[in-house]
Amino acid sequence: MTRLDARRAVAAVVALAVLAAAGGAGQAAPVAPRLPDIPVPKVSEGGPGIRGGTLVVSTISDPKTFNVVVAQETSSSAAVGPVFEGLVEEHGETTEVEPAMAESWSVSPDGRTWTFNLRQGIKWFDGKPFTADDVVFTFDALYDPKVINSFADVLTMGGKKIAYKKVDAHTVQFITPTPFGPFLRTIGIPIIPRHKLEAAYKAGKFMQTWGVNTPPREIVGTGPFMLTKYEPAQRLTYERNPNYWRVSKAGTRLPYLDRMVRLIVPNVETARLKFQAGETDVYGIRGREFSAFKRDAARGNYSVYEGGPGFGIEFITFNQNPRGAKPPKLGWFSNVKFRQAVAHAIDRQRLINQVHAGRAVPQYGPESPANKLFFNPNTRQYPYDPKRAEALLKETGLSRGQDGKLRDAQSNPVEFELNTSAGSSDAEATSRIIKDNLEALGMKVNFLPRDFNLLVSKLDASFDWDAIYIGLTGGVDPHNGRNVYHSTGSLHFWNPRQKQPATPWEAEMDRVFDGAASTVDQARRRQRYNRYQEIIAEQLPVIPTVQSLGQTAVRNTLGNIRYTNYGGALWNIWDIYRKR
Repeated sequence: MTRLDARRAVAAVVALAVLAAAGGAGQAAPVAPRLPDIPVPKVSEGGPGIRGGTLVVSTISDPKTFNVVVAQETSSSAAVGPVFEGLVEEHGETTEVEPAMAESWSVSPDGRTWTFNLRQGIKWFDGKPFTADDVVFTFDALYDPKVINSFADVLTMGGKKIAYKKVDAHTVQFITPTPFGPFLRTIGIPIIPRHKLEAAYKAGKFMQTWGVNTPPREIVGTGPFMLTKYEPAQRLTYERNPNYWRVSKAGTRLPYLDRMVRLIVPNVETARLKFQAGETDVYGIRGREFSAFKRDAARGNYSVYEGGPGFGIEFITFNQNPRGAKPPKLGWFSNVKFRQAVAHAIDRQRLINQVHAGRAVPQYGPESPANKLFFNPNTRQYPYDPKRAEALLKETGLSRGQDGKLRDAQSNPVEFELNTSAGSSDAEATSRIIKDNLEALGMKVNFLPRDFNLLVSKLDASFDWDAIYIGLTGGVDPHNGRNVYHSTGSLHFWNPRQKQPATPWEAEMDRVFDGAASTVDQARRRQRYNRYQEIIAEQLPVIPTVQSLGQTAVRNTLGNIRYTNYGGALWNIWDIYRKR
């Protein structure tokens, strides 16, 4: 599932994945000596480690909720990322799907019936056993139309949900309406405890349950770490789950670390200073800092890990929602030539040079070149061309007067507010350059950074916004972006949750996503997703800017770091340990 990403406005510190494989039976890893309570624990492939110690990272946003089902933003999902897990998971290096809380699975010959055998002995933090009832309850909640979430978006096919049932206490079965190509890459959603949340769900209060005012120890999961304390604007503190279901090759119960702390800092500069002062262990390096961090690595006792372009997207988007935007802005923003003019007006090379010190590449479509399976390199591109931008604006009926101001046919000056995440200097610098580019065409752009969670509320609740520069997480299978690009999607933020597609191109986009989901033929799926990328690049509901290169600094005092640009530095958090 694609989420609004505060980290796209910062440099990513933690990247957690959701995996899958194309089909067949999932097999459990080789079994280590049995734990007394878990007959078949998952055996980690990481090296040996040392028990004890604390890992400290930083973030610039408080969580908006602790309810992992309704979380739409990484400020929340990252806060509970170490707490919840799914039936399957993606490997942070290979991106292949592996068993997680499901020990194994099988699929019927027609590709529609999937049977998962749950790993026995797993306990929730409060000691209650994890069973098939929890899986069924999780799907009951996410498919409930009163529970607004993005999981349902990606687990819906042609308007139909996946059928599911409990076979016995340790077996669940899913039946898809048709063969479902991305099934395994979407089914690894976080499982939640029925015994803790069923009462609130039946009372119609699920959306308000597990808010940030909930005592952290009430947030019950099965992951490697338990959330034990939340101090707003200061930190989130986690303790090791002593009953975790993974073991090392030697049979040692994981994780190795005793504690984890997420410091909440006001901005990226503070995050950098905290790392340089030795107060944190991981820092996502911005492009303009890369040379200095490489130079000082030995003295600072850290290593710099480099990756290529990330899997997400950073973009500017305009409000086309009649429930929020009003004339005359709605008319400007809904005109594709206006959006194409903006795309031509953005000086991406200036962004690469001034914001990222050369460590970024231009991006014109919704998929990153990092996605080797589905990236379409032949989408329409928009080189920096102010004259072409001005010509397109004239075609929309906008023209500049003698005073240099751009006006529409009713003499309304083209003026709007541009927001981005406050505290992210890269996002703010990018927005200022975009503001300069657009004001060179006669527009009046009022730039106002805002709290990230407030931006999310504007996008998915109040719809009260003009233009926003923000980012989205990414992944391997484009279907996980269905919550953004399908017209019914809860994060189809330029005009979300439409009952019927508002435009012909959105109707075509729906057909593309529904068609790609209903086939397991990878060549046909790739064809359809090529078309999705072409539509986005033509219609520009999101206007991509640049894709920064991944680079992260990690303390040499941490062991078992296996950095990838897909998984990040901490994807195998259960294996990481503090050296002595």
